[in-house]
Amino acid sequence: MPTTLLAPDPADPTSTTLELDELWSFVLKKGHDFWIWIALCRKTRQVVAYAVGDRSKQTCLRLWEAIPSAYRQGSCFTDFWASYPAVIPEEQHFAVGKETGETAHVERWNNTLRQRLARFVRMTLSFSKSVLMHEACLLLFLHRYNRERAILLK
Repeated sequence: MPTTLLAPDPADPTSTTLELDELWSFVLKKGHDFWIWIALCRKTRQVVAYAVGDRSKQTCLRLWEAIPSAYRQGSCFTDFWASYPAVIPEEQHFAVGKETGETAHVERWNNTLRQRLARFVRMTLSFSKSVLMHEACLLLFLHRYNRERAILLK
């Protein structure tokens, strides 16, 4: 992840609380599914890790391994997708419904991504023609988003 990621506060256990979610998009045509997995810090609203791939346990594991170790100690709130409990330690994982509001920030982040980058909208004439460009645009967006959040929080 970009260097603009703020470090969690060791004195504040809520600074390592994460919200995890997966977001569908496609490359070239709708038959080429492309899943973006996001780990968002609840306190700073920064994306601390991401992974791209399918909606499998392996991609979820890549997301978990991409989370910086300082954040891996906190609570993780997810939806009920089966891959999460298979990867995240039981004592840290909390599967919740959308009605609880525990994943509201990451769900809102998904909407922000779709609003700012047309290639991630479900029904659009804008789309990526290659996985390389799709992920490159995502990475540029993440870097700018996290940098803006870091500036706001200082």
